[in-house]
Amino acid sequence: MEVHDLLNIFGRIISILPLLLGITLFMGRRVVGEMPIFDFLVIITLASVTGADIADPSVNHVYTAFAIVFIGLFQKLIGLLIIKKRVFGKLVTFKPIEVIKNGEILVDNLRSVQYSIDNVLQLLRQKNIFNIADVELAIIEASGKISVKKKPEKTTPTIEDLGLKKWNTGLAYPLIIEGKIDNTVLSHLNLTEETVRKKLLDKGIIRIEEIFLCTINDQNELHLAYTNQLSKLEELEH
Repeated sequence: MEVHDLLNIFGRIISILPLLLGITLFMGRRVVGEMPIFDFLVIITLASVTGADIADPSVNHVYTAFAIVFIGLFQKLIGLLIIKKRVFGKLVTFKPIEVIKNGEILVDNLRSVQYSIDNVLQLLRQKNIFNIADVELAIIEASGKISVKKKPEKTTPTIEDLGLKKWNTGLAYPLIIEGKIDNTVLSHLNLTEETVRKKLLDKGIIRIEEIFLCTINDQNELHLAYTNQLSKLEELEH
């Protein structure tokens, strides 16, 4: 193999991968996440086309790019049809099927999805269920994952069941990262930089630039993480 061919392969890699990434993002998150059967076939096809283009310099690079773009557009069209036409969607995707009902395995349904008992037991264990008798209903979804509903007497009581009030501390937002305030977070929480500086001053912090990380929740409560240089200021907080 000549140097020219190696450079050709290198050029194909750095030009085709961004295109492949763009097409994948265009096709949508569903392709990467749930991976229905049709999307799985699309990914395999894209991988085959891309692999052949990279490995074989004799393959016309323009044709490969055209194939990738067309495959992406075709997948997008099929995705829209699946959403708008339920009948069509059922033809090109697997339908959910019950495999356990009232603690009993539905053997015929299990065979139709070609899952063994060991497969089902493993999926149940991943949901911290170790006894089939605890299951009221288990369904194998189109993605191959299992959805489980426990029997009422086997479910963990909720805060509502116990008649307790749950205190919500809210999400923690990264307000200051490596000494820089995120104005987006300030705007989201309707805060000003002056308010934040006052809260930090109450904790003995004078220089924002020396803060490695500071998060804030919906109740405007700060949580500070310091660099090694701030050991003395940490003592002020205590």
